[in-house]
Amino acid sequence: MAVNEQKTGAENLIQALTELGVDTVFGYPGGAVLPIYDALFQQSVIKHILVRHEQAAVHAAEGYARSTGKPGVVLVTSGPGATNAVTGITDALLDSIPIVVLTGQVATHLIGSDAFQECDTVGITRHCSKHNYLVKDPERLADIVHEAFHIATSGRPGPVVIDIPKDVQVARAGYRKRSALHNGYKLQLKGELKDIEAAVEMLAKAERPILYTGGGVINSGNGASQLLRELARVTGAPVTSTLMGLGAFPAASPQWLGMLGMHGTYEANMAMNECDLMLCIGARFDDRVTGRLDAFSPNSKKIHIDIDRSSINKNVKADLGIIGDVGHVLEDLLKIWKARAHKAVDQKAWFAKIDEWRKKESLGFKQTGKEILPQYAIQRLYEATKAKAPIISTEVGQHQMWAAQHFHFESPRKWLTSGGLGTMGYGLPAAIGAQLGNPKSLVIDIAGEASILMNIQEMSTAVQYRLPVKVFVLNNEYMGMVRQWQQLTYESRYAESYSEALPDFVKLAEAYGWKGIRIEDVDGLDAGIAEMIAYDGPVFVDCRVAKLENCFPMIPSGAAHTEMLLNPSDVKGELDEDAQALV
Repeated sequence: MAVNEQKTGAENLIQALTELGVDTVFGYPGGAVLPIYDALFQQSVIKHILVRHEQAAVHAAEGYARSTGKPGVVLVTSGPGATNAVTGITDALLDSIPIVVLTGQVATHLIGSDAFQECDTVGITRHCSKHNYLVKDPERLADIVHEAFHIATSGRPGPVVIDIPKDVQVARAGYRKRSALHNGYKLQLKGELKDIEAAVEMLAKAERPILYTGGGVINSGNGASQLLRELARVTGAPVTSTLMGLGAFPAASPQWLGMLGMHGTYEANMAMNECDLMLCIGARFDDRVTGRLDAFSPNSKKIHIDIDRSSINKNVKADLGIIGDVGHVLEDLLKIWKARAHKAVDQKAWFAKIDEWRKKESLGFKQTGKEILPQYAIQRLYEATKAKAPIISTEVGQHQMWAAQHFHFESPRKWLTSGGLGTMGYGLPAAIGAQLGNPKSLVIDIAGEASILMNIQEMSTAVQYRLPVKVFVLNNEYMGMVRQWQQLTYESRYAESYSEALPDFVKLAEAYGWKGIRIEDVDGLDAGIAEMIAYDGPVFVDCRVAKLENCFPMIPSGAAHTEMLLNPSDVKGELDEDAQALV
């Protein structure tokens, strides 16, 4: 261990962040982190982005991390600063996003005394972070920072919290960095060779295989996405994906079935049900994918590749579990496949069946009249921007599902959404983080008028840092997904789901210094989108869409994944109490 001259804890923290290649920190100052902010002020390597709310700081760090592949960093004060960040921390945990959250804390001798702006940050974040620390020894601060970044970015990525008391920030200590990580943190990157060999033989014999992919493919790095494409090529198997895995496999491929699950395509869900071999790659059999567990793909053999040992056999029993990083496992699987000179099984009959399911056109819609269907708005937005390969973030709700269904992704790290937690208010700050990490990219937040209001104050952040982010709101004046469930489950009793007293979004945009555009009907749709793209600065588009349009297809809660509702005429009666409990 090298010991340098004595520096303050805050200075050692900045040195550690600089060594780790951090170039951007999202934060909001307060009394308990003023020493760190003073150290930031006196350096020029790390850029600090002043958000308007600590939750938004975490979402911005998530957007930065998800779109760049680098860890996001957050700096907030103690007490309410830390507790405001908890929603974002939980969001990052459920979606496996690598971020490090630095929180201020009262001086060590005041901990437990109910001091001003004190809270038990370590206790509060224990179950919503991958790991957390309370730093009491200034000699260990730099060491802990390096360790935290390793934990956040390796294995299954996730958020790590470092709580730093104010006296630790001002105390002087030598800069110490251990050469080895804590022995308790061990990773298994390479899968067991015998298991991979068994998986190869199962794939080679399958007549109706399917590749079920998730966010783990993207988290493993761009190389894993390329390996997935090669595996699909050599096996000829169809490919589907979770919400978080979109972009890992190109939507233009004839082997692509679309997203699966509650609002996935008919062909993806039916293929999952009738496959004879399911290869799950970096996904976790979420309830929004499986539907009723006892009816989920009952006759298939299941192989599950995941770096997180606890995910295997947690929800669905696997016939073969392979623990390892999906990139490493796919690389070995392909090597063995090719070494044994396997050929893809003739799947003409399998794809003929898939083509019959595709004829259902489960994502079909008919745009008639001047009122804009939200699906059509997304379709036109996609057609207008696809040549620019934009980065798309979303808020949460119907618009999120329509974006997943009708905006098509050819590469990873172009799709940013809150999957596991479903956090309203995610999209705008995530777009800001993505724009900072990808300054030359077109970044668009597809939003709903209710969800955008959760963190709309971040419009000010975009102006301060001259970020040309675009917000495209599908404004139906309802909390759309809530209203949809109330219609289907609660006899159309729309309790508090109508968004009364909405602002004039164009005037609001102009008040923040954005360009505001309102699109009233189909005649103005393409022109409004073109104007948004052409404007060199932040733009807020208020696109008025059909108010009562529902998001189909959908699997009702408590139903099997084959019991899809493809259109409104499929809705028969109301859901029972068991299904209501699963909404």
